Amino acid sequence: MKKKLSACILALAFCLGMNAQKQEPIVIHLWPQGAPESNGLSGPEEIVAGDRVRNVSDPTITVYPAAKPNGQAIIACPGGGYVRLAPNHEGHDMAQWLNGQGITLAVLKYRMPNGHHAIPLSDAQQAMRILKQHAQQWGIKTIGIMGASAGGHLASTLATHFTDDTRPDFQILFYPMISYLKFGKIIKENPLLGNQPSEELIKLYSNELQVTEQTPPAFIMMSSDDHTVSIDDCLAYYQALLRNHVQATIHIYPTGGHGWGYLEGFAYKRQWTEELEKWLRELNRTKE
Repeated sequence: MKKKLSACILALAFCLGMNAQKQEPIVIHLWPQGAPESNGLSGPEEIVAGDRVRNVSDPTITVYPAAKPNGQAIIACPGGGYVRLAPNHEGHDMAQWLNGQGITLAVLKYRMPNGHHAIPLSDAQQAMRILKQHAQQWGIKTIGIMGASAGGHLASTLATHFTDDTRPDFQILFYPMISYLKFGKIIKENPLLGNQPSEELIKLYSNELQVTEQTPPAFIMMSSDDHTVSIDDCLAYYQALLRNHVQATIHIYPTGGHGWGYLEGFAYKRQWTEELEKWLRELNRTKE
């Protein structure tokens, strides 16, 4: 009886210790006093197609602090074509996995541009500032930006259009849209750039043209049978990084299509997670 009681006490103590280590997510509003620029959208936020988010007017970051931080943090920008967000499998679902490596995750709920091209970038820059403000509290030394699809475009935009206080230390891109150049001036309606964008604006947000030697290291992933974004985008961005002597790696899987994120159904999930874990560990080691 005493042995059983002791075992129960030890098991309870272990569970309590695990719960003590686990930290609840923290929601932080990006612009508590109101955003500096409006996207012109009004009405309540909406959940569509099960878990997609539309009509964001109050952007936030949901932060999952690592219980045993290794110094790294990642801001995740979910995709959704700049008209909605897919925050779960391209954001929140990765929290436990990343926390287990000591990485703090912040999932960005950013506003849709509605033709106001500066809006998503403004929110991503503000998320970076906020995470830096809390760096000591959460044991953060380096902050990366991660994005999928249109969120990958936003992540690569921050990586190439950063200000002095918003430069990411690295970038992780899932099947990212990178360039608007292939559309030229025939765009009639575009969620990011608006109606009939100028050639100057198209080039500004074609991020393969914006790479410099100051662009942070990149880890890029996509599938060769992706029919939503062009594999040429990824290759052009990768080549631009190499030309500018920026550390970069690209993984192109034979199947999977578009939008797999952290979904279990993606056949190459074990491969990409292991490769990214290895890349992040090596990146962290070089920063020490």
